[in-house]
Amino acid sequence: MSKLRYRQARFTAMTMHPEAADNQARYHKWLKKKADLFEQIEHFEHQLQAVKAKLKQTPKHISWAELQDQDKFHRLLPGRKRLIDTVRMIAYRAETAMAGLLMGPALDSAAARGLLQDLFVTEADILPEPENQLLRIRVHGASTPAANRALVQLIEQLNEAEVLYPGTDLRLNYELGAWNGQRGHGGHSIFP
Repeated sequence: MSKLRYRQARFTAMTMHPEAADNQARYHKWLKKKADLFEQIEHFEHQLQAVKAKLKQTPKHISWAELQDQDKFHRLLPGRKRLIDTVRMIAYRAETAMAGLLMGPALDSAAARGLLQDLFVTEADILPEPENQLLRIRVHGASTPAANRALVQLIEQLNEAEVLYPGTDLRLNYELGAWNGQRGHGGHSIFP
């Protein structure tokens, strides 16, 4: 396709800027070049038409029976599907509960969910402090000061819950990494 366009552009340029007929040798060379380009254009247009016709004949879907065994996917067993659906439901309910903690005059439900979804994929540093029975989770700051203020409020509420990391005696302690207004809600630093 690009070869065809290139030759069409060259042919058009040659047509718009013809060689003067007073120099017969140059004029015949130009004419031969233009004729060669025209032949190439016709050849590529013929190939393009053949490919388009072949594409029209190609079926858009493949039936299940036509797939080879290694390409067939297997359905989840009903028990696995129920487990995955249960995990999804728990995750959705947890997100809903956390969104409730974020909502206020500045954030509605949709904005709170969006902020949480961004938070869930944000990088974080995990810093264990076994001597203090603490597991610090330092979340990297959001892109806007308003989002960071909302996250500081959420982090304060999560830290008040004093949750232990499962299977250990380490208490989870969340903090927001460096951002422009490094002060948390109430004017205190969120860093120890």
